[in-house]
Amino acid sequence: MTSSGAARHDFRTVSSEDVHVGKILALRVDEVEMPGGGTAKREIVEHTGAVAVVAVDEQGRVTLVHQYRHALGRHLWELPAGLLDHEGEPPVVGARRELAEEVGLAAEHWHVLVDVAASPGFTDEVVRVFLARELSEVDRDVQGEEEADLEVHRFDIAEAVRMVLSGEIVNASSVAGLLAAREVIEGRVEPRPADAPFRDKPTRFIARKK
Repeated sequence: MTSSGAARHDFRTVSSEDVHVGKILALRVDEVEMPGGGTAKREIVEHTGAVAVVAVDEQGRVTLVHQYRHALGRHLWELPAGLLDHEGEPPVVGARRELAEEVGLAAEHWHVLVDVAASPGFTDEVVRVFLARELSEVDRDVQGEEEADLEVHRFDIAEAVRMVLSGEIVNASSVAGLLAAREVIEGRVEPRPADAPFRDKPTRFIARKK
C-alpha cells in the first residue's frame, strides 16, 4: 500500500508494436517500465469509445434492444448504443444520433449517468452512458443488416433492474446505466450535465485515422 507522501512510479512506455489495426480497434504491445526496475509487456486493445442511452418515457419505462453479439454467440438485451467514431463530435451528439438510428427516438433533456471502462486491464474502451428524457418519435434510419435485426421493447425501470440482477442483462454499460438511472429517477442522486468533462474518452485509435 502506498503511503500518502510517497511518489508514485511512472509506468513509462519504452517501446510499442502494432499487432493489428482494424476498422474499430487496434491491438498493440507496449513494453512498460515496472517499479522493480525491469520491464513488462502489456497487450492493449485501442477502441473508438462508445455511447449508450437510458431513454426514459413519461411512464418510467426504458427502451432496450435485443441484439445479436457474436463474441457471446447470442442475442443480448442492451441499451441503444454506438461508437464514438466521428472525430471531434461531442459524445452527446453521437448519443442523439444513435438513439434515432437504433430505436427511432429523440429527447429534449440529456444528462450523463456514468462512464464505464469496459476492461481497463487490456483495453482503453470507455462508454459514456446518458440519461434521455422527454422523448418523441422520429424516423428510424436503419444503417445495416445488424440493426435491421434489432428487437426493440420498453420495460419498466424496476423490471429492467430485475433483469440486471437476475443475469438477463450482462452488457457492462447497460448494467451500470440502468442501476444509475434508477438512482436518478428515484431522486437519490443528481446526474451530471450532458457536456460534463470526459476524462477517459479514448483518443488513440481515432488519432490513427488522421
